[in-house]
Amino acid sequence: MQIISNSVDETINIGRQISGYLKAGDILCLFGELGSGKTVLAKGIAWGLGLKKDKIVSPSFVLIREYRQSKLPLYHFDLYRLKSPQEVTSLGYEEYFYNQAVTIIEWADKLGYLIPRDSLKIELLVKGNSQRVLKFKACGRRAKELLDKIITTFSIHKSINKR
Repeated sequence: MQIISNSVDETINIGRQISGYLKAGDILCLFGELGSGKTVLAKGIAWGLGLKKDKIVSPSFVLIREYRQSKLPLYHFDLYRLKSPQEVTSLGYEEYFYNQAVTIIEWADKLGYLIPRDSLKIELLVKGNSQRVLKFKACGRRAKELLDKIITTFSIHKSINKR
């Protein structure tokens, strides 16, 4: 399934809508080139969970940001600077991924074989200055449940293309 976003605000709103279906333990793996909107989507999800807009920043220089002031605890990873999956193991990633929180992983491709088996994969593609295509793929039972809810929500919008 894919969703077209025509602006930063639309991408934020997509994230906010997704946040309404999240449960503790959900893992969202974000893929896409630099500037494709991964952090924008993560901000929308975080805002939808009740975090203040000014609290959400890209964790590029610290790798992980933990937020506990929301409806659900949120772990926000940005793996841009990592060179190999082995570097993630030194972070104690299992304690974050398999916890009672929502986990968002930007640059999830850096995980390689460590990508969680039950996760919702979202690829963001640049299509012009402000347009983005968000492609969704569910891996695992819970991720499929989550994707079904997202499909139901966005199937009423004319910008959806199911694939």
